[in-house]
Amino acid sequence: MYLFYVDETGNLDPQVEGVKEDGTRFEKDWIYVLTAFGIFEHKWKKFYHSIVNKKRDLIEKVCRPGEDRFNLSQCEIKSNWLRIEKERRKHPFLSRLSEEDIKELVKRYYDQLDNIHLTYFSIVVDKRYLEIYFDRHKLHRKAWELLCERIENFMREYHGKHKAILITDDVNKKANISLAMKHSYFLEQGTTANVKLKHILEMPLFVSSELSEGIQFADLCSYNVYHAFKYNDSNYIYFKMLCPLFYKSQNTDFRKKDGLKVFPDASPLQSFVDSLS
Repeated sequence: MYLFYVDETGNLDPQVEGVKEDGTRFEKDWIYVLTAFGIFEHKWKKFYHSIVNKKRDLIEKVCRPGEDRFNLSQCEIKSNWLRIEKERRKHPFLSRLSEEDIKELVKRYYDQLDNIHLTYFSIVVDKRYLEIYFDRHKLHRKAWELLCERIENFMREYHGKHKAILITDDVNKKANISLAMKHSYFLEQGTTANVKLKHILEMPLFVSSELSEGIQFADLCSYNVYHAFKYNDSNYIYFKMLCPLFYKSQNTDFRKKDGLKVFPDASPLQSFVDSLS
């Protein structure tokens, strides 16, 4: 069994321009990224305990004598919390960590890239080039479909005897049901590219990000892809760590990163992907 942890960066609003009350136009976020990494089930404990042990060490370090210890659900990390000091101050555990503590904790996550074989997949949606009929639901549906296609191709090519299950953040009941219905359709009917999801099991598992180190790491990785594409920064250190780990098919050019997909095809961001090969 392969576990695929999924998270997103950016928003699903397809509009890339807004208008203020005074009529002034402003640019809205024009990029959306959906990222997953896959880990073999037998490697999960090693991944989990390595990170959790570091968090427990930091809990002991920052808790004061006589006060209740933080539990793991209070030690969640998100990319923007780590990057923005103002955000960190809102969270009791993170606000007590020094810059050096933060670096050590982040390093522990990225150490897993060397300790455990992980495979990455990202869908990068350039909202500037979407057809006019795209709303937030169609945008999310297409991104999820493209992600599932690549995971299915990876499983069929490299792990044909295994199955896969997708694990994603428990947002709210309405959003979960919406995603589950989209996923159910692809399981039953296949994708628009006629990819049959024979290796992906069941509905996505919806878990609280505060309880899942996998979802938290997917969040960090998704931001790395977002940053690299939005700022045309292939040298962004954390993106460079992930870059060699994107799924590569044996059936295409060996330089191609089959796990990294820009949508739609008309987007000039495709040249950024080509430059990584």
